[in-house]
Amino acid sequence: YQRRVHGNFLLVLIFSVRMDAFATLPPSTQELFRLASHARSTSYCKYSNFRVGAALLMKSGRVITGCNVENSSFGLTICAERTAAVRAVAEGEREPVCCVVCTDGDANFVWPCGACRQFLSEFGDMDVYAVKNDGRTFQHRRLSQLLPETFTGDQLERAASQPKTEV
Repeated sequence: YQRRVHGNFLLVLIFSVRMDAFATLPPSTQELFRLASHARSTSYCKYSNFRVGAALLMKSGRVITGCNVENSSFGLTICAERTAAVRAVAEGEREPVCCVVCTDGDANFVWPCGACRQFLSEFGDMDVYAVKNDGRTFQHRRLSQLLPETFTGDQLERAASQPKTEV
């Protein structure tokens, strides 16, 4: 702010500076946004016309991308996040640390759907960024915030180790 005396009045001017949050991100995260945006451009979405791209940063430093692929039998449609995760596993990667999702939406942030949240949780907690179609406007959460009571393999292992009772 700035103070000025003008006649008998003290004027206090407050300047509002709009910070570009994107510019504060590390270059590696900005690159993930760019790669997710590019992946969005490869979507196959002839039914909804809603393109989604995802970029997964792996612990190894590799980045694996994916896009949504729709099917006329809607239940067989696969989301961008799961496409990227399946590609990662197929390429020998199993430790994602960050997921960036970029959509055509500009009114609201679009987060991974419930199925994708559960699917990604198989590989552990990670940073998740929802990015609007401008490729710069975003929100950040941890996957554990998006799916706080996740169903994990640990629960299956504990159940399998419990003695079975007759009913």
